[in-house]
Amino acid sequence: MTAIRDLSEEQYEALLAACDEIPIEQTPAWAAYESTIPGREFWGYIAVYQNGEPAAVASLMTYETHGYHFLRSRHGLVWLDGAPDDQRELAALEALAAHVRERDPKQVFMRLAVAHDLKIASPTLSTVPYDSTVIVDVTGTEEDILSRMKTRGRRDVRKALRESPAVYADETAQASASFDEYYEVMVETAARDGFTPSPKEDYENMLRILGPERCRVFAGRIDGRLATWTIATVSGAHAVRYYGASRSDVPNRNYVTDGLIFFECVTLGAEGVVDYDMMGIGSEAYPGLDTLNTFKCKFSKDIVHVAPDRDIAIKKAFYKTLVLARRVIRR
Repeated sequence: MTAIRDLSEEQYEALLAACDEIPIEQTPAWAAYESTIPGREFWGYIAVYQNGEPAAVASLMTYETHGYHFLRSRHGLVWLDGAPDDQRELAALEALAAHVRERDPKQVFMRLAVAHDLKIASPTLSTVPYDSTVIVDVTGTEEDILSRMKTRGRRDVRKALRESPAVYADETAQASASFDEYYEVMVETAARDGFTPSPKEDYENMLRILGPERCRVFAGRIDGRLATWTIATVSGAHAVRYYGASRSDVPNRNYVTDGLIFFECVTLGAEGVVDYDMMGIGSEAYPGLDTLNTFKCKFSKDIVHVAPDRDIAIKKAFYKTLVLARRVIRR
């Protein structure tokens, strides 16, 4: 028997505390941050009960785009008692879809991380999900961290430390005071790599609302000029390299960033973080991200598989219309 219950923030945090690893996107602080982004609004916390016991929880946001609404739970559901089998996951998603349909009929679909290949779930209508990532073990000494990288990773980091003129530092306080310089580098990176950066206010709100205990800025400078930077999020003993940017005119640009990432690993490890997630690479199922693999995969010998985002239709006919419209646009 599977049932869904709406939770208060206090009830949600009490259940979430039982988890060994809490994605930053499932924290109330993240909900507060994401609520500042136009078109998004906090929808609520829920718990999945199976056989009378809490089995999973999730924080959900409602998104409004192109005149319709959908729910999103980044890295949710968060399972309290370990990864579920396909039948338990299916029961949870079916119950949640019915709960959403009854509570909020305007929602067209919900987007969650779904581990199994279930008929109820479809490939995402928009955005590019991932099912593989690189997670760097940052425990131990600098040599310990280096030893767990691939040979190419060790070589590139050592070359950066030996030859790069960059000076690395934690610039969280400086970036929180003014993000102008960092955003300039992000705009340059976006133009070079072919994506659209978020508005500057999104990065500023992320730093302000999450705070320095959850959100850090690391940077590399050459002769005082900002050359490369990273925003890293921290949740408990786990960190994620969320954003990164670098100037195009920096000599040996990749090596400069290699040095920065190693600085991040050492700094976070010294502060009690145990692993550092590079956040998504390409795979057989998601080859569109393959361009990320050459750079990210050198920092660890292991690739970690994760549950990718999938869509679960609430209004099935409406959702089918959106899928068909998307196919026409792509053609």
